[in-house]
Amino acid sequence: MGNTGLIITETLFGFVALFAITKVLGKTQISQLTAFDFISALIMGELVGNALFDDQYGLYEMALAIFLWGGLLYLSEVITQKFKRSRSLLEGIPSIVIHKGKIKYNEMKKAKLDLNELQHLLRSKGAFSIKEVEYAVLETDGTISILKKSLEQAPTRKDFQLPQEVVSMPLALILDGELVKDNLKEAKRDEAWLHQQLQAQSIEAVKDVLYAEWKEGEPLYVLTY
Repeated sequence: MGNTGLIITETLFGFVALFAITKVLGKTQISQLTAFDFISALIMGELVGNALFDDQYGLYEMALAIFLWGGLLYLSEVITQKFKRSRSLLEGIPSIVIHKGKIKYNEMKKAKLDLNELQHLLRSKGAFSIKEVEYAVLETDGTISILKKSLEQAPTRKDFQLPQEVVSMPLALILDGELVKDNLKEAKRDEAWLHQQLQAQSIEAVKDVLYAEWKEGEPLYVLTY
């Protein structure tokens, strides 16, 4: 029990330090996780874990390791922003694995990608057949971007020469039986209106609703428990 206070202190410090570094590095470190970023995340976690349970290391050693590694990551981000030629080395470059409907085997080999993995990635983008795809690009974070052949693409309003409509974003007004007041305010509605909409669907209280979604021009979509 004598080390309990030290463990708590080091854990809190490690949490705050990693949180601060994540904020400094930016959201792209999360949404565009490259292989290098993944390895960096593992190392950062290992540094904190070792410092927590190794009696030879304290707050100073933990701070030194975390901020040194974080500084190197930040430096690599600065370098890639200022020197474009460094991006291919530090971030990698996308690979075109399907070009004009034909699979580029050499690019797939370079990316260590087999046909089963390619099919899996294509299905995740709604392409269940390779013949539907005109272009496919393997991104640096391991995801794939596709452009379907013209006959496989969904028609748009422009294709039918229909007038443009105002696009509104759906807002969740109730989640797990609790009112989302910020979204209700964003929708320019009040609680009286919401209760009226619920009563119209024979629902008495917000707590009885699992999920409720509002979209301009459409009736309130409600799911109960």
